[in-house]
Amino acid sequence: MNRSKFLRGLLSLSAVALLAACSTDNSSEESSEASSENTSVESSSDSSSTDHTEHMDGMMHDDSGEIPSGLKEAENPAYSVGDTVTLKSGHMEGMEGATAEIVGAFDTTAYEISYDPVNGGDRVEHHKWVVQEEIADTEEQMIEPGTEVTLEANHMEGTKGATATIESSENTTVYMIDYQPTTGEEIVKNHKWVTDSEVTTQ
Repeated sequence: MNRSKFLRGLLSLSAVALLAACSTDNSSEESSEASSENTSVESSSDSSSTDHTEHMDGMMHDDSGEIPSGLKEAENPAYSVGDTVTLKSGHMEGMEGATAEIVGAFDTTAYEISYDPVNGGDRVEHHKWVVQEEIADTEEQMIEPGTEVTLEANHMEGTKGATATIESSENTTVYMIDYQPTTGEEIVKNHKWVTDSEVTTQ
């Protein structure tokens, strides 16, 4: 009788130990799954960040400093080559509020345009700026809004040869600048273009 009670007690203890082990295994599995899910989320977040960075890199402009044929230097610009200015515009991330140096000043007609990149990228709306001398087959007169033109500008990937629509225009001095982005990235060299109304010395 005592032996029977002993065996029953032993079996009960074994069952309890087995249940505890199963519970521990389940907890470990749940912990492992949660960890795996967190890793997946972090990886996805990192991937999104990388994609965004690559997209921004794809928007980088031509920094060669090449001047379009026929573009004339400004005779009496508001800001001269070598002047330090503050940017009031934000064509690209990190521009608005950035400190810039004037590296070229030219009198021309500047156009705001919308265009379809020749590399198959998404349509770009209201891009500022291209100048008269960067548009194919034009005379010196100002081009009317709504006119379709072919771009010879090569500021950004996909612009040269693209078909664009003129959105607006203004006779102005345009400046080529070097500037330090407010985002802390490397200095941008020979950015084309900003206008008189987009820079200040204050």
